[in-house]
Amino acid sequence: MAGALEIVRIPALSDNYVWLVHDPVSDETVVIDPSDAAPVLAATEARGWTISQIWNTHWHPDHTGGNAAIKALGAVVSGPAAEAGKIPTLDYGVREGDSVRIGTHVARVIETPGHTAGHIVFYMADDAALFSGDTLFAMGCGRLFEGDAAQMYGNMQRLAALPPETIVYCAHEYTQSNGRYAAAAEPDNQAVTERMATVDAQRAAGEPTVPTTIALELATNPFLRATSADQLAERRAAKDAF
Repeated sequence: MAGALEIVRIPALSDNYVWLVHDPVSDETVVIDPSDAAPVLAATEARGWTISQIWNTHWHPDHTGGNAAIKALGAVVSGPAAEAGKIPTLDYGVREGDSVRIGTHVARVIETPGHTAGHIVFYMADDAALFSGDTLFAMGCGRLFEGDAAQMYGNMQRLAALPPETIVYCAHEYTQSNGRYAAAAEPDNQAVTERMATVDAQRAAGEPTVPTTIALELATNPFLRATSADQLAERRAAKDAF
C-alpha cells in the first residue's frame, strides 16, 4: 500500500513557492516548478533527500529557473509537450491524460491553457493533491498572457469539479492581493470577508496562506465562481487594473 507523501513548501524569489514531494516508501523526491535551485537543494540536503524528478507546469523562468542545476545532479524533467521549445531542459513532454509517478503515486496531467499556451497541472487523485502552477491561485487565477478567457473559464470549470477536499498547491503567495479584489468583485460574499480576516492576520505574522482547497476556492474565488466566460473575462480585466 502506498504511504502518505511528504509535501514541503519552499519560498523562493519574491513570492514563489516551490513544492517538494517525497515518497518515504520509494525514497523518491520530486520538485515542482523550481524557480531557483539553491533553496530547493538546501531543503533536500537538510532532509537527506535526493531529487529524481522535476515537474514543470509551464515555461516561465520563475518556474524553470532551477531546472538545469537540479537536472545536472541526476533529475529528469517532465513538463508540457506543447512548450518543449521553451523548456530546453525538458526530457519528457506530457499532454492531457498522460501521467507521471513518484513511487506508486500517480499524477494525471490536465492541460490548462490560458496563462501560457501549453500550461498543465498535475492532479494526484489518490492523494487529494493538485499542483496548479499559475492556473489556479488562492482566490485568483493566472493572467491571460498567451490564452483567452474562454480557455481559462474551461479550466476553472474542470478544476471546480474536482473533489472539494482536494488540496491546491499553487505557485505564488498572491492571496492577499487576490482577496482584496475578490472582496470588490463580490462585496456581499461573507466567506470572502471571513477568509480575508484570516489571510491578513497570517500575512501580518509573516505566515504563508497556501495551500488551499477546492472547497475554499468554490466559496471565495471569483474566477472559480464565474458563471460564464464573459464574466471571467470581465473579472480578469478588472483584476489586472485593480
